[in-house]
Amino acid sequence: MDTFFQLWHEAVNTSLGYFWMALWAFVLGYLISSLIQVLVTRTRMQEAMGESGPRSMMLGTFFGFISSSCSFSALSSTRAIFGKGAGLAPSLAYLLASTNLVIELGMVIAVFLGWQFVVGEYAGGILLILITWLLIRITRPRRLEAQARRNLEADEEEQDDTHKSWKEKISSKEGWQNIAQTYVMEWQMVWKDVLIGFTVAGIISAMVPDIFFQTLFIGSGDENSVHPGFAAVFAQTLVGPIAAFFTFIGSMGNIPLAAVLFSQGVSFAGVMAFIFSDLVVLPVLRINAGYYGWRMALYLLALMLSGIVISALLLHYALLYLGLLPDFSGISASVDREYFKLNYQFVLNIVFIAISTVLAWLWYQAKFHSEHHNDHEHHDHGNSSLSDRILKTIAVIALLWLIGGLIVPLMMI
Repeated sequence: MDTFFQLWHEAVNTSLGYFWMALWAFVLGYLISSLIQVLVTRTRMQEAMGESGPRSMMLGTFFGFISSSCSFSALSSTRAIFGKGAGLAPSLAYLLASTNLVIELGMVIAVFLGWQFVVGEYAGGILLILITWLLIRITRPRRLEAQARRNLEADEEEQDDTHKSWKEKISSKEGWQNIAQTYVMEWQMVWKDVLIGFTVAGIISAMVPDIFFQTLFIGSGDENSVHPGFAAVFAQTLVGPIAAFFTFIGSMGNIPLAAVLFSQGVSFAGVMAFIFSDLVVLPVLRINAGYYGWRMALYLLALMLSGIVISALLLHYALLYLGLLPDFSGISASVDREYFKLNYQFVLNIVFIAISTVLAWLWYQAKFHSEHHNDHEHHDHGNSSLSDRILKTIAVIALLWLIGGLIVPLMMI
């Protein structure tokens, strides 16, 4: 029994340590994301996207890049863009870019996995977009697309605050209150994913034996064969999305878990496939079915899965050819690691906690002393209420687990 309590405490210490390592990157990423969302108007974003063609694909990718990384928000925005007449391929380019090419995701990946995975994330995101575009041109789902448009209800998009320039917005208190509102809403969208993801990562790191990963991901954990054969890499690339499908944790919460997988010897392709799979999880499938119908939702699922597997394999063997494939032995998921020591991360965290405090105060003032602005209503997750309730319940359980793990040493005295 004492062994279980010790493992419990180690798991919680690892979860909190992982979060402390990534805290400054979260804050900086969401601050940049909030600045872009407030200063760049959504109306112009949507009007600029045409039906098809390279220009529309480039615009969809760019607008997704400057958008939010929340999967639910990205799904809602994509629905609005598609419903207003944008082509299916540019709409999916927006969706994929908004969940794979965002700044904050790259920062967190850099903290946990290193620069090769950052390159893989951004290069893979572009590959995903190109492969999806190609698959759409090959399969030509015109009937599905037409039916999906019929299933969409006409949404009245709110007008952006276009009468003010970005300079006027950033130099006014009202503009910073809008930025603060967006910043807080970003955290409100992802806190459950982050809490659950980091908690699960700590549990797996401390409690799950290596043999589990070697069984689930064929060929992993073999230090005598750092680069497994194609069959093993391909199998791991298929398992990655399947594992992500049942975890239903967003990409931001999945990064520390991806670091655990890589430290256990899962191939670069398998880990990248796992990271890319935030749009093939069960809640996303259900939401897409509600938007477009089940046939279109399953088509999108197959499209995404195909793109994920192909992209991950191309990235893996491109880095292997260039001699840049990272070695899993260089990543440590050990619970003995000193997470909270005084170093540059500690200083950065203090600085960005102070920035978050100021933004939270501005948000508080805007919430209770001024009228709410309608230009943030696209973050509403009303269509995912069941998923949200489930995630909240799991998040509460995760919070109780963390609190219990912290007080366990006191019980053992």
